[in-house]
Amino acid sequence: MTLEQFGWNEFFAAQLPAGAAGRVASANHGRFLVWTAEGEVDASVSGMLRQNSPLWPAVGDWVVLRKDAAVIVKVLERKTKLSRKQPEREVREQVLAANIDVLFIVSGLDRDYNERRIERFLVMAHESGARPVVLLNKSDLANELGLDLADIVARTAALSPGVQVVSLSALTDHGLDVLPTLLAPRETAALIGSSGVGKSTILNRLLGDERQRTNAVRAGDSRGRHTTTSRQLFVMPGGWLLMDLPGLREVQLWASTEQVQESFDDIVGLAAGCRFRDCNHAGEPGCAVEAARLEPGRLANFLKMQKELAHLERKIDPRLAKETRKKWNAIEKSVRSHPKRKG
Repeated sequence: MTLEQFGWNEFFAAQLPAGAAGRVASANHGRFLVWTAEGEVDASVSGMLRQNSPLWPAVGDWVVLRKDAAVIVKVLERKTKLSRKQPEREVREQVLAANIDVLFIVSGLDRDYNERRIERFLVMAHESGARPVVLLNKSDLANELGLDLADIVARTAALSPGVQVVSLSALTDHGLDVLPTLLAPRETAALIGSSGVGKSTILNRLLGDERQRTNAVRAGDSRGRHTTTSRQLFVMPGGWLLMDLPGLREVQLWASTEQVQESFDDIVGLAAGCRFRDCNHAGEPGCAVEAARLEPGRLANFLKMQKELAHLERKIDPRLAKETRKKWNAIEKSVRSHPKRKG
């Protein structure tokens, strides 16, 4: 095997001679399986990297190893980075995958299909720099569940014009042959979605081997248990690479408010016609967004994500938080000084 077969290209070669690098293929509790030109290496992280580097190795990263030991001493600059906010209250970035070219957003049609969740995954994809493709899995159940598959595909495509939507069934292999055509040899893709949507089954069918363990979903709500517990990279038969990510229960964004606006450019375009520049699209007179009568859930999701990320930015940037508090203190003071007259 050569490093080029693992995705090494000019972007990384400009940072380091190829012979000194390796790619992280899996990570588990501080231990990393690294692919090198000489073979697989089970590596740890150096103390200096642990203490001083802002980059912690993620699956898909290109790293530098010590010449005399299986120890990672440096993480190369990433071409793309898929992140979310660390779950719960901790304000910290969690890098899910690095250096991926295509993000396969997988949604199951058996009660898992949720346009609002797909919109969140699309924001994550656009922020990462990877090209998103939405996979609607379990299409074999469409007739049984009384679903209009063509309508669901059209509605999903409308969430982000230009994003390809593929309906498939990993169980019957229908549509799976499309996926390898979406990547060039040596490009890297990742599968992301909730537990139980069939990510591991898709991987196994594409590999032609039961490499990843799978479980049936619950009959009541089609939810799955975490069968994939670690992130892992695989070389596919066509020469491209595919990463299977554990199912996500929470999709907390680590992105910019500007990226949300890019993902909802239809709403942003309408907002330019609002009477007031600071219109919140929540009952203000002359609101062009409300006048357009968009699907209520889409507008509500846009506003929710804008508010969520504005809060995140204030948490990350103390100066911004201070300015926000100062602004609202001034507003409250003005209200106290000029109470409303009783009619």
